[in-house]
This record gives sequence, structure tokens and C-alpha cells, in this order.
Amino acid sequence: MSPPRIGEAATARLLFRPPRLSDTPALFAFMGDPVAMQHTHCQPGLRACRRHIAGHEWQRRRTGIAPWTILERESGRIVGWGGLYDDPFDPGWGNELAYFFAPGVWGRGYASELAALSVRMARDVLGLTHLHAFAHRGNPASRRVLEKAGFMVQRYLPEMERDLYRHGLGG
Repeated sequence: MSPPRIGEAATARLLFRPPRLSDTPALFAFMGDPVAMQHTHCQPGLRACRRHIAGHEWQRRRTGIAPWTILERESGRIVGWGGLYDDPFDPGWGNELAYFFAPGVWGRGYASELAALSVRMARDVLGLTHLHAFAHRGNPASRRVLEKAGFMVQRYLPEMERDLYRHGLGG
């Protein structure tokens, strides 16, 4: 039996869909920006960004989940990339939540919308029992997003310079 698949989704302000290769330049605009990605992995070039997205899409075919391209409903502009996934590049953490947004939309609550939607889908659609997430201690905005969504710090991982968070997905 194949795993449940999460395709497109929406909130009042955002649209979430599987990435297209044509999204790569817009995604690379922030995923390749050292300032925007200062607390995580910065894509070194457009080709590497394309491979990164393709690797996650391969994982979507295997597991049913992978990050979405995130668009503003009103403008149709690509503003982020994220959601639920099982990282094909750093396996072993299980199902995770991650998000990356263009600096021009920081502070608008988009990450919180994504996190709340992802938690609901993980619990109600996929039937998962828990999720993980990571946040750098120097990124208080991301830490607030995770805590607001119900994640709790489990432990600090010095090799990653991040805290590991866990959400129990209880009803």
C-alpha cells in the first residue's frame, strides 16, 4: 500500500504546491542568499538548488511528503519553500517540519501559518504520531514559530548548532 500523499493546500493568505523546476530561480533568490539562510544551509548555486528540490521531489514520490513551493494568494508571488518532509540529504530524523522564506515577507506570520497547517496535516491526514524540527539558537523568530505550533525543545545538538524540537501531535 502506498503512503498517503499531500499535494496542494491553502490557507487564507498562502497557496502550497509541489515545486516545479521552473520555480528554481525564484526559490534560489532566497535559498541562495547567505543572509536569508544564515541559520541553515545556503544553496551554493542555481544548479545545486535545482538538485536539492529534485531530491526532495524524489522523496515525495517515495514517502508522500516533501516541501512545498509557497505562494502569496493575493500576488501569486513565490515567497517560500517548506512543509513536511523526511530529509533525503540528512536521513534518520524521521518526519520533520522546515521552512524558508524570502526576507521581504519575514514578520508576516507566514511561517506560523505553514507550521499550523503542517501539524494538522501530519496528524489528521498522515496519521503521524510526532514531528521533529530544528532551530538555531540565534534565530528567535523560528523558535517562536515552533513553540507557537506546539513543538518543545528536546535537546541541543552541538554538531548541528541547533536545538532539536519535537511535536507529539496529540489531538
